[in-house]
Amino acid sequence: MPALVRLAAEHADALLAFEQENRAWFARSVPDRGDDYFADFAARHAALLAEQTTGRCHFHLLVDDAEVLGRFNLVDVAGGEAELGYRVARRAAGRGVATDGVRRMAALARETYGLRRLTAATTLDNAASLAVLRRVGFTPAGEVSLDGRPGLRHVLTLATGDERAVRAENLA
Repeated sequence: MPALVRLAAEHADALLAFEQENRAWFARSVPDRGDDYFADFAARHAALLAEQTTGRCHFHLLVDDAEVLGRFNLVDVAGGEAELGYRVARRAAGRGVATDGVRRMAALARETYGLRRLTAATTLDNAASLAVLRRVGFTPAGEVSLDGRPGLRHVLTLATGDERAVRAENLA
């Protein structure tokens, strides 16, 4: 089973390879990062690691045999909430990797980072991502524009074990 690991300095080369190999694939459904992203990758990677130390962001990679299958990020962490973003390699698409990664990130957000709510947005034409979010339990929460493309914002409430037990008891 692939490991979900916190982004670290030693991931730079594998992450760059992942982004380069999948650039055209990603650009089909999310805005392209642009040439500068790749030209200045080392500096950007260092900046992400520095930002991660502040606790405002938590970056993770889904890794199998040192190869990156996906990245799953929590950004704008504040007040018990964060925005979830993710992307999965083309070769791993359609195999449940995104759904598994999002489920694992939701659990990590709740159990490790103490978050109570996640938001995520995707374009309307990204049927795979819309399906992943709904499969994991996100609910639509309004329309958004993502780089001029119509999209939907989704919300997931992260209940603790005690809160789930109280809800179940109240439903009985």
